[in-house]
Amino acid sequence: MSHPHDRTDDPCPGCAPGDDRRRFIAGALTFAFLAALPVRLARALTVRGAEHRYPIPAADGVSIDADQQVILVRWEGKMYAFNLACPHQNTALRWQADQQRFQCPKHKSRYQPDGEFISGRATRGMDRLGIRRDGDAVVVDLDRMFKEDEDRAGWEGAVVTL
Repeated sequence: MSHPHDRTDDPCPGCAPGDDRRRFIAGALTFAFLAALPVRLARALTVRGAEHRYPIPAADGVSIDADQQVILVRWEGKMYAFNLACPHQNTALRWQADQQRFQCPKHKSRYQPDGEFISGRATRGMDRLGIRRDGDAVVVDLDRMFKEDEDRAGWEGAVVTL
């Protein structure tokens, strides 16, 4: 004789009462999280994280933000933002303060403080990044890079006059 609580169609024989409901909810939450993950990642990549704000230095000079691969230059009343990599073979450029120029340590390409090419194996000036003034700071747009040989007007326009 069978007991009224004995069921042969029990989806979880041996589970405590309520376990199947908890398992269902946990599975549904996991599914919802995983389903939303691509949307969250896409949002994170498209948020205006490509813009970085830097204070305007009080005097001429160079500062490097290695994390963002940005060189900031204040020179003769203007601000520039450059990609840290040499346009020849992507080696990190170095500022030579005593000579007031940039130089690539790999092939010795040299550049003026405004990014103009001086000499070496490179064939163009340093790559400039989009830059704009915002009060006492400049905002650099890492998604807007101007190459002198491909967009001369954009390259020349990527400057803030102080």
